Amino acid sequence: MNKAHIMLLVALLLGTALVFNHCGQQNKLIPRQLLFGNPDKAALRISPDHQMVSFLAPVNGVLNVWAAPANDIASAAAVTNDTLRGIRIYFWAYNNDQILYLQDLGGDENWQVHAVNIKTKEDRNLTPFEEIPGPDGQPVTLPNGQKLRPRAEIQHVSHKFPDEILIGLNNRNPQFHDLYRLNIQTGKMEMVQQNDRFVGFQTDDDYAVRYALQMTPDGGNEIFVKDQRGNWKSFDKIPMQDALSTSPITFDKTGELLYMIDSRGRNTAVLTSLNLKTKEKKVIFEDPRADLSNIMIHPTEKTIEAAACDYLRTEWTILDPSIQPDMDYLKTVAEGDLLITDRSLDDSVWAVAYTKDNSPVLYYLYDRAAKKATYLFSNRQDLEKVRLAKMHPVVIQSRDGLDLISYLTLPDWSDPDGDGRPDAALPMVLMVHGGPWGRDSWGYDPEHQWLANRGYAVLSVNFRGSTGLGKEFINAGNLEWGGKMHDDLIDAVDWAIEQGVADKDKVAIMGGSYGGYATLVGMTFTPDRFACGVDIVGPSNLRTLLETIPPYWIPALNIYTNRVGDHRTEAGKKLLESRSPLNFVDKIQKPLLIAQGANDPRVKQSEADQIVKAMQEKNIPVTYVLYPDEGHGFARPENRLSFYAIAEIFLAENLGGRFAPIGDAFDKSSLTVPTGAEFVPTLTTALAE
Repeated sequence: MNKAHIMLLVALLLGTALVFNHCGQQNKLIPRQLLFGNPDKAALRISPDHQMVSFLAPVNGVLNVWAAPANDIASAAAVTNDTLRGIRIYFWAYNNDQILYLQDLGGDENWQVHAVNIKTKEDRNLTPFEEIPGPDGQPVTLPNGQKLRPRAEIQHVSHKFPDEILIGLNNRNPQFHDLYRLNIQTGKMEMVQQNDRFVGFQTDDDYAVRYALQMTPDGGNEIFVKDQRGNWKSFDKIPMQDALSTSPITFDKTGELLYMIDSRGRNTAVLTSLNLKTKEKKVIFEDPRADLSNIMIHPTEKTIEAAACDYLRTEWTILDPSIQPDMDYLKTVAEGDLLITDRSLDDSVWAVAYTKDNSPVLYYLYDRAAKKATYLFSNRQDLEKVRLAKMHPVVIQSRDGLDLISYLTLPDWSDPDGDGRPDAALPMVLMVHGGPWGRDSWGYDPEHQWLANRGYAVLSVNFRGSTGLGKEFINAGNLEWGGKMHDDLIDAVDWAIEQGVADKDKVAIMGGSYGGYATLVGMTFTPDRFACGVDIVGPSNLRTLLETIPPYWIPALNIYTNRVGDHRTEAGKKLLESRSPLNFVDKIQKPLLIAQGANDPRVKQSEADQIVKAMQEKNIPVTYVLYPDEGHGFARPENRLSFYAIAEIFLAENLGGRFAPIGDAFDKSSLTVPTGAEFVPTLTTALAE
């Protein structure tokens, strides 16, 4: 046992935080509850008639939907009664009487649609189906013995039909979602489109099925339209290179103008309009630095009012002069990146959110006629009293010349002049985002704040394959999982070392989903570069990952086979095996923490189980934490708090940062530790209490 380990163990037993001299005048430890517990209030919404507002807030520690008169938010009351996982996805029905929300079971992502009456609080499960019949008529059974549950998706919600919505449902065939018109008052459903081939549909406000999308063998997309006989014919083709940055968005009020995000013939994705009668195509918005990231569209007129791109930060361009005074005024209300989260049907009232890097999210209700924004709440009030760290956008060059848009957060005591460089090199955590077809962005990030507060530099990198930064950048990641995508991460670490940000001997790699895979790659392919790794729901074997995808992903399988590797061919299998950390566990030299949800439909528990087993067989230490009631990530705050308590001590043990003792972090958590508790100081004791 080395001196650092002894110091850590003593501090844990005494219930104190370990402080190191190089950190200087440090801030107090931020309680994990403030960062990873439930928000106080979040997800502000407005009823279509703007008489009511709603938000998510806890009821007995579980997130539920609350509603209140718009002029008396203090009288808000819970209208839902979820007692386990919490509600995360909800919206108002256009009848103003009901709120619709989605809920799954234990993280399986087989969503069911619920409607709750805000006055009577009657909660109806509109898609209560529990089984999908197989070819033999018997329910489809998963490898773990459980029956495969249908998954509902919201296809369209139109103000023209206040009591009806369009949903997709795969209760007939697990691979394909048929479209149903669903009465949210009575629960009556009527199929409007049977689906035996398409990955999705484009519908309009009249609930007409206008287009269908089918993936091509090379991973591109083909758009189909019905002819006069009702047969599907080709309407447009989207090459594989553009498939992740080109798609229909919506129609205008007449239904004759189709808005699209489109990267064909250019690098960054632009906003276009296509006149379906004249075939005239126009570019409405473009930015050579980054793709279209968001639009503002009038609730009923369906005109495009503003468009945004996210390069280093989100930037809005006004396209309709009628909202210019509103946007000019809202810029004066609060600092941060502005987002209109909801609008009343007559567009007289907006719900507005301001996102900053060192502040909780601020929510306002904006009266357009009065040009007045009224502050309602922040999502985490107690964080307003805490000194949070700044997030610095930085552009790092890869070894082959790509610009890697990245975000660096430092303990503020280490950077007194605020220039984004610490006075002395710090232990660093490389946080790798999931997807990989997603991206990191500027703003409040609880993991960045947590790690910076514990004394680490935190670096998030948009490696090649990340979206939003042009199709050339996306496609540079094709077939580069564990290859050039990982080189980008290593190049970012080298940059941090050269800039005096990171201590080269104290760099950890951590992430979820693809970020978990990148962690395992870092620990096996470049084992000398990282002092430790934290893998959250990451695949360990790319071949088995693709062989066990959810059935409703199969129609889109070619996006994976053309961008990751094809498990159906010998050459593809060879590539996938060469990029799978499972096959290189003997290279692991440094401590590894693995976290997994047992119900994960995307990255099955077997991905964690198999690499843990392989490490055990080679007598390589590993700590494995498993949550039986979670899926692809940890939704229940009790589980999040228990995981971050373990991860915090694990990182302190291996990097030398600060930590808070486990304390009551395991209360009400479903946490299990199948193996390796002894490698995290005090974990065995805490589990026994």
